[in-house]
Amino acid sequence: MRKDYDFSKGKRGPVISAPTGKKRITIRLDEEVIEWFKKQVDDAGGGNYQTLINQALHEYMVQTREPLEQILRRVVREELKNIG
Repeated sequence: MRKDYDFSKGKRGPVISAPTGKKRITIRLDEEVIEWFKKQVDDAGGGNYQTLINQALHEYMVQTREPLEQILRRVVREELKNIG
């Protein structure tokens, strides 16, 4: 490791920019909520728990008549089908 590094040509901001239509935010969720989504992804063999949360929220937004629990169950089932 060198003693000094030259960052004069460095650029601020994320290395990878967010896809069009996506926005980075900070949100506080209960640990049990995050762990539940992470477990769903792990049980499905991989994926991104943040994407799963986004899909669940989007589905809830579009179909507000259906209870959130049913939406989450459907989203998880769809994800499992896509993986298998």
